[in-house]
Amino acid sequence: MTRSRTTQGQKADAAAAITTAGVTRAEARNVSRLLRCLLDGRKLQLVETSSEPDSLLLQVGDSTQVVHRSVLRQAVSLGLVKQDAGGILARPEAISFLRRAKLMALPGEAIADTAYAEQHREIVADSVPVEGMRQPVRRNLADQPLAGLARLKGRAGKPFMPADAVEAGERLARDFDRGQLQPRVTARWEPQMEIRGKGERGGMADLTDMAAAARHRVGEAADAMGPELAGVALDVCCFGKGLELVERERGWPVRSAKLMLRTALMALARHYAPPPPQRRFSHRWGAEDYRPDL
Repeated sequence: MTRSRTTQGQKADAAAAITTAGVTRAEARNVSRLLRCLLDGRKLQLVETSSEPDSLLLQVGDSTQVVHRSVLRQAVSLGLVKQDAGGILARPEAISFLRRAKLMALPGEAIADTAYAEQHREIVADSVPVEGMRQPVRRNLADQPLAGLARLKGRAGKPFMPADAVEAGERLARDFDRGQLQPRVTARWEPQMEIRGKGERGGMADLTDMAAAARHRVGEAADAMGPELAGVALDVCCFGKGLELVERERGWPVRSAKLMLRTALMALARHYAPPPPQRRFSHRWGAEDYRPDL
């Protein structure tokens, strides 16, 4: 019993000593307080104080905040803060540090161990149907190519990318993966059954019905968008290329890829959910005594 308690205590001490870039959790909290005051991009002034020689006064708007010299030296040594005669300014690395510090404050050793990976993720709670029941899952929005575009706002404050266009792009990506169209860069070790004979070329016959149907849906989606728009939709949604890379490869003007992608996905959304047909009325010119044939 004593040995078990000692082991648990050692694990708790090890979890408390987990660091990010050599900073303990307690030190990360102190540095985070300083960085939060600098995230607005302004250069703040430091004022010497005679009452506390080891501290400085940070001018934040109309108020002041006490900053210990050791915390400031640590932030500068970590490359999070730039200090000169004009004051202090946060570096771009400060945002990543704050994300890691927030994860380190959570209980549990596993979460703190993956702080460097978690800082690049945007996890949201969701639920998916599994065998007829809704099961809770965690989704990483940063892993989806359209996640950043879905958060963009237009000039009127409305989303730049409509919700049905984002859903159409995600549906295209799912069919692309199910159709096994993503090129492989490594060897495949999963066992698979082949119905072709020795020396024969593989093809659609080696695919499952689900994969073949998914490929057919991808082909129909590309035809619905047209050759001018299908390429940019496949590059971004399926191959995960960035908009800047698409513009360089195709020689397009700067910031034009997102407009082409929006047009392509809106056309794809109409393909997946076509609007109801509108009834057209025919009009004819007739004399005063004209009567239509019923």
